[in-house]
Amino acid sequence: MHKTRINISLDHDLVNFIKIYVQENRTTISEVMAQFLLALKKQTEGENMEIIYSNPDFQNSIIEVLAKLHTGTAKWHSFEEVFGE
Repeated sequence: MHKTRINISLDHDLVNFIKIYVQENRTTISEVMAQFLLALKKQTEGENMEIIYSNPDFQNSIIEVLAKLHTGTAKWHSFEEVFGE
């Protein structure tokens, strides 16, 4: 997708926060803004994530994964095992 540059002005405290956040989360300010705006767009267009979260199968899978992570019984696979190279 073609990208366009925009300039925005933010409060100094907010800029300091986002700089720390992106460094701690190994991402970029552009990626954080893009994800925020995409979520806002989906919400505005009625594509609410509540539909996914309210699905009983999805909810049960998340609970199962969390239980395995908490108990240490999750089986980890390498990238190659999952994607084949």
